[in-house]
Amino acid sequence: MTSSIREFASKKKPGDYYQRLAAEVEELNKEYHAFTTINASQKGKAGAGVPFSSKANICVKGFETTAGSKMLRGYVPPFNATVIERMLASGEYSFLGETNMDEFGFGTFGLNTEVPARNAFDKAYVAGGSSGGAAAATALLKYHVALAESTGGSIATPAALNGVVGFTPTYGAVSRYGLIDYANSLDKIGVISRSAADARTVFDLVRGADSYDTTCVVGKIRDEKKERFYVVKELLEAAEAPVKRPFEKLVSKLESMGRKVERISLGILAEAIEPYYIIAMAEASTNLAKYNGYKYGLQYGELYKRYDEFFTSARENFGTEAKRRIILGTFIRGESVRDRYYTKALVLRRMLIESMQKVLEKGFLLSPTIPILTPKISDASRLTPVQNYAMDLYTIPPNLGGFPHISFPYDYVNGMPVGAQLVAAQANDYSLLGFVDEWEKGFAYRFAGNVGDI
Repeated sequence: MTSSIREFASKKKPGDYYQRLAAEVEELNKEYHAFTTINASQKGKAGAGVPFSSKANICVKGFETTAGSKMLRGYVPPFNATVIERMLASGEYSFLGETNMDEFGFGTFGLNTEVPARNAFDKAYVAGGSSGGAAAATALLKYHVALAESTGGSIATPAALNGVVGFTPTYGAVSRYGLIDYANSLDKIGVISRSAADARTVFDLVRGADSYDTTCVVGKIRDEKKERFYVVKELLEAAEAPVKRPFEKLVSKLESMGRKVERISLGILAEAIEPYYIIAMAEASTNLAKYNGYKYGLQYGELYKRYDEFFTSARENFGTEAKRRIILGTFIRGESVRDRYYTKALVLRRMLIESMQKVLEKGFLLSPTIPILTPKISDASRLTPVQNYAMDLYTIPPNLGGFPHISFPYDYVNGMPVGAQLVAAQANDYSLLGFVDEWEKGFAYRFAGNVGDI
């Protein structure tokens, strides 16, 4: 698999390359809605670097950053997030724009936003959430890498649905300074790219300690190669037949490559959805409490109004899913029920981490990335909230435990890509990138477009 970053660097670019690229992206965006902001200042620049985008909840100085919410409409950060600063300081990358997302990251299919991004392979299908715009843009643009963010699967799922690589690092390996948080103990900034090599290049640049983020504490990143893959029976049983069939072919392919694939029982992973959403909603409701229209959030109404009247009017700018999570999260944190739900969820989280650590010391965890094939927007929009949450079955365990994981395309069904997820032990991030890099040598990716080709 050719590295887009290396190939771009080796090409002689015409002086109007960015002018043409920006025009093409603007036209493309009318159909796919992958971007919320396009950096028009790049037009006419010669000799600039590899185009990169950032999810709309990562602050970029001078560009409206809304996290997909009306509540932050008009917010223009006066500073760059650490990851943005490191990308730009390298001199090798140029900021192309911000990508579409579910409001504050609340979603699996990218539909919890004003204008959802469309799947790069077929506009009738979902792009995935919450980093759907980042994945669609990567699948459509030949030379492009995307900074994205994951709380419970927001990098892996859209990457799988758009046939690209989605890499979510160990929690604490990459600074979250400048990220508009969904849930502080779960959020991780990662990379969506067209190859493992590109993901590694960007990860090497943005990772590392940051004095602005005390949770960014992971030191040495390891590359402990594993030959053993574990498939959890309880998880695979939940996959629909059209997903199971190609996945079994993947297992056979791995075995032919000399890998040992073992099926194990680890039921606690299939029970991770409940503690995840309890913790995530509790933290989300805390983070969203400050958006009341006074100091933070879109000012709405007249300041002479009573506080409760003004507060209620301002918070009407939240979308339906955000309101749901605020209400549920506030209830979960209530003194009368905290121990019944939140405290118990923390205990289950610790049990899950310990169970996963024991397995990951010996090998990788392998699963589909999502239990169904890519749904049409019309079908996904009819799912209930509980049905939506259940789609994160495979991506929640590694996110809940802070384990690095990667989604990579391994097959195509009815013309749409299918992704698999590989999970490694904490700080063993490079082993994932190394395996996918090897996988790519024997598998031909099909990308939805090559916009910006030279």
